[in-house]
Amino acid sequence: MSVAWDESYQGQLRALAGDDRPLLFIGARCVAVDPDDRLLLIRRADNGEWALPAGAMELGESIGECAARELTEETGLVATSLEPFAFYSGARFTGRNTYGHTYQLFSTAFWIRSWAGELARVTDETTDATFYPIDQLPEGLVRSVAETVDDFGGIPADRPVRGEVVPAHDDRHTTSRGRHRWGAAARWSRRAA
Repeated sequence: MSVAWDESYQGQLRALAGDDRPLLFIGARCVAVDPDDRLLLIRRADNGEWALPAGAMELGESIGECAARELTEETGLVATSLEPFAFYSGARFTGRNTYGHTYQLFSTAFWIRSWAGELARVTDETTDATFYPIDQLPEGLVRSVAETVDDFGGIPADRPVRGEVVPAHDDRHTTSRGRHRWGAAARWSRRAA
C-alpha cells in the first residue's frame, strides 16, 4: 500500500510551501534486471509514462530503505539486496511534475541485486509492470530511464573498481551533466552473482 500524497513528507511540505515555490526532492530509483537481462519498468498511473520504480524518501528512512519501499509499492517485489551506483543532482534536475509543482531532484540510483516475491503488474501507483529487453523498451519513457540505464550499463576503464576507496571529492565521479557514478555497478551483461 502506498503512502497517500497528503500523508507523505513531500505532500505535507508542498501544502506548507504552496504550489509556486520550488522544493528539494530526495528520492531513489531502482534498476532491476532479470536473469534474461530484461529491465523492469513500471507504467505510472498518474501520467501513463514508463519509468523505473522510483519515488521520494520519507522522514525516518534511509535512501536505501526508500528504494526498497518504492520497489515494493510499485511492483510487489521485495528487495533482498540492493547497491547504489549513481546519484543525480544539480540545477539540470529541476523541473515541473504532472501537477505543475517545481522540484529540484537529488536522486540515488540502486541496482536491485536480488528480490523476492511475484511481480504485481498493477498497483495503487502503476497500471503495468513488465521486464523488457533493453533493445525493445516501450515508447513513452521518462527521461531518467535512459540516463540511469546508461550509467548502469558499463564501467569505463578509468572508473574505480569494486573495493577501491575513492574520496568523495574525486572528479572521476562527476559528469558534465550533474550525474555522479561510482564503481559499485556491474556491466549490464556481466552482473555479479
